[in-house]
Amino acid sequence: WYHDSLTRHAAEALLLSNGQDGSYLLRKSNEKEGLYSLSVRGKDSVKHFHVEHTGTTFKFGFNEFSNLKELVMHFANQPLIGSETGTLIVLKHPYPRRVEEPSIYESVRVHTAMQTGKTEEDLVPNAPSLGTKEGYLIKQGKIVKNWKTRWFTLHRNELKYFKDQTATEPIRALDLTECSAVQFDYSQERVNCFCLVFPLRTYYLCAKTGIEADEWIKILRWKL
Repeated sequence: WYHDSLTRHAAEALLLSNGQDGSYLLRKSNEKEGLYSLSVRGKDSVKHFHVEHTGTTFKFGFNEFSNLKELVMHFANQPLIGSETGTLIVLKHPYPRRVEEPSIYESVRVHTAMQTGKTEEDLVPNAPSLGTKEGYLIKQGKIVKNWKTRWFTLHRNELKYFKDQTATEPIRALDLTECSAVQFDYSQERVNCFCLVFPLRTYYLCAKTGIEADEWIKILRWKL
C-alpha cells in the first residue's frame, strides 16, 4: 500500500473510485525529504496526513512509531479526526500498489476526484486506470421471464440499469459488494448470456456478441 510517486490528485482518484470508507495508502510527499502523506478515504472525501520519517521512527502528529505496521495498528483502533466537522476515520483497508485489471480497459479514461476537471496527465503513468463501462444488454425479467433491452452503466462498485440510454432515473442500482459471482450462463436458450449471483436473486443478462459478454464479465469480476 506504499505508492512511491503517486500524486495527491491520483491518490484521491483511486480511493474515491475504487476504495471505501477507511481505505488508505501511503505516498511520498513533494514538500521535503523524509516526509510522506497518508491518504485516507472517509465517506465521499479523501484526507491527507503528514507522516515524517526521522531516520529511526515515524512521526504522526504528536505520536511516534518505530515502524509503519505499528502506526497502522494504532490507527486501526484509534480514529483519526478527518475534517472540520469531526468525522472519525479509522484505517481499515490498505489500497494495494498493484491492482490487476483486465488489459482491455487500460485505455479507458481515468476518473478523478469529484469532477475536479483534472485530466489523465495529472496521474502518474503507472497508476491503474479506473474501469467504467456502459452499453445495452438484454435482461430477463424477475417474475415474467421475458427479455427486455436495458441500458447498463458501471461506475465504482455500482451497476445500474435504465429503461434506455435517455432515461435519467435507473430502474435499479446493484451494489456489487453484495455479488458473489459473475459467470457465463448456458442454461438459457439465448447465446452470449452471463449471470450475476446475489443473495436474493440471480440476474441473467445477454450481450450482442460473445466478445462483449466477455468484456462485461472481465470488468465485473475485477470490480468484485
